[in-house]
Amino acid sequence: MGLKSFFVFIILIVIFTVTIQNETLAWQNSPSSEKKKFNVAELTIKEVHAAFKKGNLTAEELVTIYLDRIQKFDQPTKINAITAINKQALESARLLDEEFKTTGKLRPLHGIPVIVKENINVAGMETTAGSLALKGYMPKEDASIVVRLKEAGAIILAKSNMAEWGINSNVTISSLTGETLNPYNTAYATAGSSGGTAAAITSNFGMVGIGTDTGGSIRGPSSHNALVGVRPSMGLTSRKGIVPLNLRNDVPGPMTRTVEDAARVVEVINGYDHKDPITEFGKEKKPDSYTKYLKRGSLSGVRVGVFRKLSDYASPAMNDLFDQAIEGLREMGAIIIDPFEVPGFDALRHNQWCAVFQDDLNAFLEEIGEDAPFSDLKELVASGKYSKYIESDLINYQQYMNQQGETVCGGPFSDTKRIAFREAI
Repeated sequence: MGLKSFFVFIILIVIFTVTIQNETLAWQNSPSSEKKKFNVAELTIKEVHAAFKKGNLTAEELVTIYLDRIQKFDQPTKINAITAINKQALESARLLDEEFKTTGKLRPLHGIPVIVKENINVAGMETTAGSLALKGYMPKEDASIVVRLKEAGAIILAKSNMAEWGINSNVTISSLTGETLNPYNTAYATAGSSGGTAAAITSNFGMVGIGTDTGGSIRGPSSHNALVGVRPSMGLTSRKGIVPLNLRNDVPGPMTRTVEDAARVVEVINGYDHKDPITEFGKEKKPDSYTKYLKRGSLSGVRVGVFRKLSDYASPAMNDLFDQAIEGLREMGAIIIDPFEVPGFDALRHNQWCAVFQDDLNAFLEEIGEDAPFSDLKELVASGKYSKYIESDLINYQQYMNQQGETVCGGPFSDTKRIAFREAI
């Protein structure tokens, strides 16, 4: 099964495994005005673009509504999802409104407010990765995926809190902002590390979120917050301009309220980037469209492998939902291979995580040069500018040096475990 089919499977299975609230009415007639009053709750890209075309909404109005919601709900309810507002958001919206007025054409994400995780570079905004140690670092250039988003007409509205340095997948706590709480019940966590992005989109502080995933950091928070989260296959999406945790696994991807919106964003952010060599492997793998695969007949004849050995942690209730999803795929015409086996998997999974944070972080800081607030991991640990809950992790990472070489860890496309998995597929 090729990357394209595998990615289609990822998008479609989300339909069954993620709880999505019913879409509310996107706008209501106002008795005192011909213009319609918008309710942004659960609004989709398609609905926004339809409203733009009908003259019922402008990008500037949409941005203003979201900014008002952030002010009204984020801190007062202690959700604590947003770390910074983009001061250029309203001006960007005005320019996009003017463009549409002049051309009559909408770009793929025209006027869509996007919230990005704190480890993703946006020129003119701090990038902190949730750490006090990086406070004050202001990148001069956008991350490559941010460039793609802007070219597609998206508006970077705000940045969101994250588990510090992306280290924790259970909670979203940073020394910079504190803890992000779950909008459905603030007694519960959002998971991590993209919990701020998840909480922001769930709270309707923006329409689209961008997170990063190393070992579940998009998927976990999306599950905890009733969103659709997609981790693109390695090589499809550029990592340039993103603070690393483990470059062998780091991938940026969308977090949205619907599968269709996720597919629309993936179409924009996926693609070759000469600044990130890993995207060379995805050069010929991107289809002309992802949204076309959302039609019911698109799974007919697609072979889907069900790998049941990956984890034993799932509860019976989750396993039941998983099995229901598989049956749903079968009913849609997919050919189910159950179980799907990887020969020698138990031996292959031994020591599958490689501690490369020190190497990757030090290389990132070296690339920043004189703008870096500190020079290496050793200096970070000595500074004490981090949350206590990650102290032991940071100290442990110091023990591993120069492990980035493929002879020790293997690269995403040279690691024996990954090769065995791909060959089995």
